Amino acid sequence: MKKIISIINQKGGVGKTTTAINLAASLGILEKKTLLIDFDPQANATTGLKNFDIENDFSIYDAMIGNKKIVDTISNTSLEYMYFIKSDANLVGCEIELVSLANREKQLLKLINKIKKNYDYILIDCPPSLGLLTLNALTASSDVLIPIQSEFFALEGLKSLQETIKIVKKNINEKLNILGLLITMHTKRLKLSKKVEKLLKRNFKNKLFITKINRNVRLAEAPDDGKPAIMYDVNCSGAKDYMKLALEIINEKK
Repeated sequence: MKKIISIINQKGGVGKTTTAINLAASLGILEKKTLLIDFDPQANATTGLKNFDIENDFSIYDAMIGNKKIVDTISNTSLEYMYFIKSDANLVGCEIELVSLANREKQLLKLINKIKKNYDYILIDCPPSLGLLTLNALTASSDVLIPIQSEFFALEGLKSLQETIKIVKKNINEKLNILGLLITMHTKRLKLSKKVEKLLKRNFKNKLFITKINRNVRLAEAPDDGKPAIMYDVNCSGAKDYMKLALEIINEKK
């Protein structure tokens, strides 16, 4: 079943972009045709894939404002089954440009509808905010994946994110589903990590992924090298964790 997955958390530093890049690469390696869209004006996913054979002068901004067809913004990557649409700083102004449009929350949906038949998975790396860009991503998505760091401060804002998802589901996109919460930056030995995991299990039950992304130096180094972790060091624990996550999503087991 085809899925369009928004990777979202309005709190920064929780592994959102790391998840977007490495999940897309893992799905690609598993021969699932996967498109990753960098929909964050900070363009961290674009920077994190700078040495991954991304050859396209156009960004998602060009498609959003109608300068280019979305198909013309898609780039091949070093992986046969992984494709990418980059972002740039111009996307900051896109929210202002969208405000005056009718159905402004459906602009990304219109674009994705033109290409979604070509992919098994479309992943959207969302901005760390709940503004109009994020609303566009949620409107265009079938599912939401929420990375959450295994510390108590990371739980802050989760309620407002859930409320936003609920409002979008009720008023705009009734098919929107929370695919799961993903624990990131996990340290098995820390009592705090275990407490946070227990709390999440109690509150979200079957919505918590079995897979956890453990803290890993090689995973943190990979973006500086401009590649997904699995192409930087295939044997590192971070690459293995994201491969497990990809398999869990494909098999839909939580």
